[in-house]
Amino acid sequence: MKFCKRYEEYMQGQHHQKLPGVGFKNLKKILKRCRKQEQEHHKLHLQNLSLESRASSSAQLHDSSSCPDHCSVCDGTFFPSLLNEMSAVVGSFNERAQKLLDLHLASGVQKCFIWFKDKLQGNHVALIQEGKDLVSYALINAIAMRKILKKYDKIHYSNQGQAFKSQVQSMHIEILQSPWLCELMAFHINLRETKTKKRDAPDFFDGCSLEFNDGKPSLSFELLDSVKIDIDLTCPICLDIVFDAVSLTCGHIFCYMCACKAASVTIVDGLKEAQSREKCALCREAGVYEGALHLEELNILLSRSCPEYWEERRQSERAERTKQAKEHWESQCRLFTGV
Repeated sequence: MKFCKRYEEYMQGQHHQKLPGVGFKNLKKILKRCRKQEQEHHKLHLQNLSLESRASSSAQLHDSSSCPDHCSVCDGTFFPSLLNEMSAVVGSFNERAQKLLDLHLASGVQKCFIWFKDKLQGNHVALIQEGKDLVSYALINAIAMRKILKKYDKIHYSNQGQAFKSQVQSMHIEILQSPWLCELMAFHINLRETKTKKRDAPDFFDGCSLEFNDGKPSLSFELLDSVKIDIDLTCPICLDIVFDAVSLTCGHIFCYMCACKAASVTIVDGLKEAQSREKCALCREAGVYEGALHLEELNILLSRSCPEYWEERRQSERAERTKQAKEHWESQCRLFTGV
């Protein structure tokens, strides 16, 4: 079955949830219309040529029915449509993933309430099924985007499709770069290690694993269509396993304390107080700290996988946090008393 048809059937099956998707069929029509217009242009051009030069131009038309690198038919409708659709897909995925993981990580009174609902409605299985559906949704839309951009470049004999892919990555609307996908991977591995997961639910990440190479961890996952996710879990600043991990809006992962130092804020103030001019220590993009996401599932996974290291870091950071808190309140007292 061709991917376009498979994708359309998948999205029709998700119709009851009203999920946004890549308009694969409509985008192919835009490219087809572009090709048809260019063929007509070439034919009109052939009519104005001498008989001698007509044969060579006809051969060129036969070999290539592509349109120029910069085409008003494609560039005016194709890329804006795809950009809007990708933005909607990533927004929906992030929102659904956040709700799912908030339920899983709930504590206190909320945890008791959810536990009671689970007993009545069997929501634990539904929670896992939702995780599986989310992963499928992310992967098939990522493949759809990849295939339609390859088709664009094939028709245009250009690299505009790949350039667009780089652009959306810089805009943080590439679904495979979403920190929530990293959280779902960790969520899957955490569930896989529990008795409940083994008893009543299937895997929703095939081949997803936490790997250690020379003591350096990474989350690895082989996707369909020869796409692989490999997330390095070494902090670029301290060069150790990320502790209390946060993902900045640029997608790079740091220890929380390291991120605070890079953003020139104290742990007491937190990353939300970082100035918009502060840049990521790795990619140098500005304004990436305010929307930083704590990777709670990843932290649980690493604490279970590296218990001795985690305990050592926890004690050393507790001392540092206490020191910074003391210095903060002493400075506040001095400001208040004027001493």
